[in-house]
Amino acid sequence: MSGTDKPIGYWLKHLHNMIEEQFDATLGDLGLDRRQWQILNLLSAATRSRSEIEQALAPFWPDGPRRLEAAVNGADGLAARGWARYDGGTFSLTEQGRAAHRAAAERVGETRRLLLRGLTPEQYAETVRLLSVMAGNLEAALAGRAAGSKQD
Repeated sequence: MSGTDKPIGYWLKHLHNMIEEQFDATLGDLGLDRRQWQILNLLSAATRSRSEIEQALAPFWPDGPRRLEAAVNGADGLAARGWARYDGGTFSLTEQGRAAHRAAAERVGETRRLLLRGLTPEQYAETVRLLSVMAGNLEAALAGRAAGSKQD
């Protein structure tokens, strides 16, 4: 059985699980999980409000606010380590957080290169485009279904 004999759902789920596992291996000794990395990465570009972080990470966190609270303010959260602070409704990185981000970003870059090995930039861009079209198709169908049920 070749890889193309399996449906796209299988490969999407399998790839997602492998990415999660690789992030654990890549960042584990830094005491970071993938969600904390995502917050660090968001904050490295700019100060963000809670709602901006929740919106950016919503696809990854079905339990959103509770997960964000643990990632930032939990016992091993970013604030407890002195990497992030919450001030006046916004989150930002401290200098220690910026240093942690740089160290993690280097490793994440290695993981991305590993993931994309054997693909050209054009193949990667086309894969992302195709997945975006598929997602858009289902989003439109679900929105149409929801709109239809509201008219009943």
